Formats: sequence, C-alpha cells, structure tokens
Amino acid sequence: MTAPPAPPAATPPAAPPGRPLVRFGALSFAYFAAIGLFNPYAPLWFQSLGFSTLLIGTLASLQSWTRVVAPYAWSWWGDHSGRRVELIRLAAFGALLAALGLFGVRAAVPVALVVALLFLANSGVVPLYEALLSQHLNTATGIDPARYGRVRMWGSVGFIVSVTGFGALLEAAGIGVFPWFVAAMNALLLAAALRLPATRSGAVHDEPAPPVLPLLRRPAVAWFFASTFFTVLAHVSLYAFFSLYLVSLGYGKAAVGAFWAISVVAEIGFFWFQGRFFHWLSPVGWLKLVAAVTTLRFAAVAAGGSVPAVLGLAQAAHAITFAGHHAACIALVHRHFPDRLRGRGQALYTTLGYGLSGVIGGVGGGLLIERLSYAAVFWAAALCGVLAWGCAQRAAANTA
Repeated sequence: MTAPPAPPAATPPAAPPGRPLVRFGALSFAYFAAIGLFNPYAPLWFQSLGFSTLLIGTLASLQSWTRVVAPYAWSWWGDHSGRRVELIRLAAFGALLAALGLFGVRAAVPVALVVALLFLANSGVVPLYEALLSQHLNTATGIDPARYGRVRMWGSVGFIVSVTGFGALLEAAGIGVFPWFVAAMNALLLAAALRLPATRSGAVHDEPAPPVLPLLRRPAVAWFFASTFFTVLAHVSLYAFFSLYLVSLGYGKAAVGAFWAISVVAEIGFFWFQGRFFHWLSPVGWLKLVAAVTTLRFAAVAAGGSVPAVLGLAQAAHAITFAGHHAACIALVHRHFPDRLRGRGQALYTTLGYGLSGVIGGVGGGLLIERLSYAAVFWAAALCGVLAWGCAQRAAANTA
C-alpha cells in the first residue's frame, strides 16, 4: 500500500482584496484617532481636576512605561496561540472598560490606575495589528509597501482629524466632557476590531512558538534595533517639548498647530505614495537616510527655531524621519521575524523604539531644559541622529 502524497509546501498568502484592507484601515483610523484625542487633551482634563504639573507629567509618562512590557506580553500570547484577531478584540474591549472607568474617578491614585489600565490594554493593539497586516500583505519579496502605506495612512488621517475635531468640540463643550469622548473613541476602536476577519482554524497553534532570543543575537538585528532606538529617542524631543519650545520663542497657538499640521500632512503623503519610491533604497538604506535627515532636522530646529521657514522645512522632513522610518522598520521586522516570530518582533520594535526611548527621553529632556535650555534638547536629538546613522551603518554591514 503506497503512502499518501505529502501535502504541498506552504506558500506566502497572497495580498488580500480590497475589503479586508478597508477593515485594517478602519482599525488604524480608530486607534490613532483615539490616541489623537487622549494624548493632546488628557493633560488639560488632568489640570481641570486640580493636578499639579509634576503629577500631570507622571500620568502622561505612564504610556511609555506600559510600552516597556505590555506590547511584548500581548504579542507573545499572539505568537503562541495564533489568535491575533481575538486578542486585538480583547485589547480593544479592555481599553473600552478602562475608558468607562474615567467617569468614576477624580483623585490622583484612582485616575493613575485607570490610565495605566487603559494603556496596558491598548498597547496590545498595534503590535498584534501590524503582525496580522504584515501576514496579509506578505509577498515573495517581502511586505507590499504600496498597500501597506495606503492602510497605515488612515492612522495618520485619524490622528489629525481627531486632534482638530476634538479641539473644537472641547473648546465649545468644555473639558469636562473629555471622558465621554474617550469612551466613544474606544467604542469605535472595538467596533473596528470586531470587523476584522476572524482567525482561521489553521492559524491556531498547539505547539510552542520558536524562541526570539537567537534572532536578537544576530548583529544585523541588534544594530537595527539600536538604530531604531536612537532615531525614536531623537523624536521624543519633538513629541514632548516642541510645542513648549515654540511658545518660549513667542509663537502663538495657531502657529504651533500649523507647524504640527505640516508634519502630519507630510507623513500622510509619504504613506500614500510610498509604493512608487520605497523600492529605490533597501530598508536598511532607508534607515541610514532617515538618520541623516533626523540629524539635519533637529539641528535646524535647535539653531533656527526663530525662523518660521526653517521650522516649516524641518516639520516637512517628518515624511522621512517618521513615515520613512516606520515603513523601513516594518519591512525589516517582516524580514527578520517571520511567521510565528512576527508578533514579538513588532512588540520589540514598540518596546525598544517607543517604550524605553519615551521614558529616557522624557526624563532626560526635562533635565536638559531645566539646566540648559530648550535648544539643548534639540541639539541632543541631532546627536541621537548621528548615533542612529552609525548603528544603521553597522546593520547594513551585517545584512546579507
């Protein structure tokens, strides 16, 4: 009796038709719209509760602290179970429950607990979502940059729509309605998560997932993450101190908003068109270009902050230093962390890039401002760009 023929080897899934990508785009829009509401306006709500500036800063830093551990925990679960869609829904549901908790708290400790729970829940959405999207967009040569950019663009659109729209709504209705808006946006996030295609039974795993530590020992991977860390560390100066720096130079709120709008519009443009030019450089080549532009960008902000044209060009460079960097990182995570390692690779990108850097940059930047000046923070950011370039160069030297 002859043995049955062996099953055919697994092939990378073809890029899905438009409908699943629309659902991924809706999730990206909802997630970053929720962030675009919470991050800029939560400090104003904290202030309305009578919290001190120090306490407000501490509460804001909880997002970076939770990113040190929570994304990896969520992604470890996703890689080992194969149920990434279900975990995204669980994370979104947890974020909604935490958001509802904002209605019943006013004292510092309960507010801090609810905010920490919110960040612990929603920090699982992005790495799981990126791993799932990367799986859907897998091709013989890697992730499809054109389709990825079109999906990720909706996150940037969600952010800028949320920042501008809720700014007007909160000004009209008062900051007291902030918890209602947070609950509504997290309900929208859960609705988008429920629209994702369910996990196929064949994707569910019984055997343990392979370990990730051997990959981290590879020089190309280690230098990639080192370059990512320094690039994002440079950008902490932007996220935490740019608006304060502009106000210290005498710019009004309208000008501050305009400069931020330039950066978001630039990143949307990059994501929309990246399929046309992303192939001009390798992903590691993009890392080197990003690091060089990051150095020039923050040196220009430090030296020419009083010149609006200089700031405008520096903010337009966000297309390269943020959007280009993110696209390159997603491509490299896709390359270095295949299949059931992909979720933890995305989590390491979040943790090493945005968790540790946020904690170190926030504390270190505050000390530099206190002892020197705002400009010193941006000179330090330019130095981080130089270090990122050196790490990217080493990554390129060790990449086959």
